[in-house]
This record gives sequence, structure tokens and C-alpha cells, in this order.
Amino acid sequence: MPLKAMSRLWGRFNELELPIFLRRPLLSLYIWMFGCRLDEAEVEDLRHYRNLGEFFRRQLKPDVRPIDDNYVLTSPSDGKILHYGRVENGILEQVKGVTYSLRGFLGPQTWRDAKSTNINHISDTEYQEELGMQPDHDLFHCIIYLAPGDYHRFHSPTNWVLHHRRHFPGELLSVNPGIARWIQGLFNFNERAVYTGTWDHGFFSMCAVGATNVGSIKIYCDEDLKTNTRSKYPEGAYFDKVFQSSIQVAKGSMFGEFNLGSTIVLIFEAPKGFQFKVHDGQKIRFGQALGTLS
Repeated sequence: MPLKAMSRLWGRFNELELPIFLRRPLLSLYIWMFGCRLDEAEVEDLRHYRNLGEFFRRQLKPDVRPIDDNYVLTSPSDGKILHYGRVENGILEQVKGVTYSLRGFLGPQTWRDAKSTNINHISDTEYQEELGMQPDHDLFHCIIYLAPGDYHRFHSPTNWVLHHRRHFPGELLSVNPGIARWIQGLFNFNERAVYTGTWDHGFFSMCAVGATNVGSIKIYCDEDLKTNTRSKYPEGAYFDKVFQSSIQVAKGSMFGEFNLGSTIVLIFEAPKGFQFKVHDGQKIRFGQALGTLS
């Protein structure tokens, strides 16, 4: 199916200006269908939202999502925890028992002055070993799925320094948990924007993964990023951007937004004693505890 073209059409539909008399009934229907919390929105008057896109990207009231400063890592978004844990042998799980490759997801480690862009000659385990910056640390990951009714902006889960962006203009398959259970390597097929850098404990990355009907991914500090375009690219193509001045990203600061639901993937180094404070399938909100150092 032409999922990218369909998603572009959906994106344009989302931006069509609604007559004022239709805004309240249409948006109320959407709220009822997907269980949106209108009482948390900064603007509760539905007549204020000119189109569906503006409602998807609605801002929250200032203090409705407090950041839990007792934990080193907090949730970057509202959503559901699909999977989390330690990365073993360069293989990650998108849901329990269904995996994808770390090297396929991140691509060549050119942000670390790697000598070769060809990663096919090394194993998944070797790729993970090269990624690590601290010999006594482990690599961890966490996947958060944003449903259509969720708050669609996402934030920084910790204090870190952003150095590099890699854009994979891939497919736009659905990332619904039901689909993720039976498409092996789903996240390696989809369009995604991977932001890499460092935090106090080594390597840190946050990735926004596109999906069906996600008209675009917008990153506030990266106006050059253009997703879901009409251009055709060969399989595995990607585009890099090195930020000339490293960007200090503060915990809880707004980072980007989706135009519907999708997925955030965090991959990071941490000391071996790092512990997640979530469980698979948990509904989580932006700012709530994700993990801590023991």
C-alpha cells in the first residue's frame, strides 16, 4: 500500500481549516473516540483549534506534567511502554520476543569518526562494543508508543549534549503494538530521525520514529529536518547533520512533535546498576520516572 502518499494526504487533511461551527462537534468526536484529556490542555475551548493538526499538537497547562527530579531519567512523552531493558549482543526487542538490530537502527557510527561506513563486515555484538564509550557501563533501551489520543509533543528525558542527527527516509508502517508483534525489525524499516550525543554516563540517543498517518516529525532545534517527502531514495539511505555547536538539552525541555501517534526510542549507556522504574505495557506520562542509578 502507498503508505507514504496516504500519510501525506492525511497530513494535508489535518491542516485544513475547519469552519468554527464544526470545530466543537468534530473535535469532541475525536476526544470521545481516543480518550483525550481536554482538561489538561492549555486551551480547552475547542473553537480555538483551526484544524485537527493543531489539536494533535496541543500544549498542556504549565504544571500538569511535573518533572520527577528524583530520577536521572524521566519519560520524554505520554504513551505506553512497549519494551525496555539491557541491550545484549547488539539486538533490541521492539516487543517481547520480536527483535531488531542495533546497527540497522543507528547505522554506521560516523559521528565517532569511524573509519568505514560499511557495517556489514562486523557482527551485531562488535557494533555494540564499538558504540560503548565507558568500558564498565552497559547499553540500555526503552520504547514508548504514542497512541492517537496522547499528548503528541515530546521532551528531553534528561540533561544531555546533542551532537548529531541522522535521518532515515524509510517506510511508514504502523507502529501499533499489535503490528509490532509480528513484523520483525519494524523500527529498522520506518522513517526515523536519530539524535545522538552524550550525557554524564556516556552515549545517549533519542529517536523519533514515523508511522502511518504521521504527516511529519518536527524537531524544534533542527529546522532542516524534512520528513515524509515525495523524494525517492534507495533502501538504507540516510542523511547526516553534524551540529557545529553542540546543543545543551535540558531535562524536560520541549524537543519535538508528531502530527499523530508514533514512537520514541531511547538508547543510552549507563552504569551497570541502572534500574528501570517501569514495566511492559505501562501507560506513562511525560515527566514521570523512567529509570534511576542505584
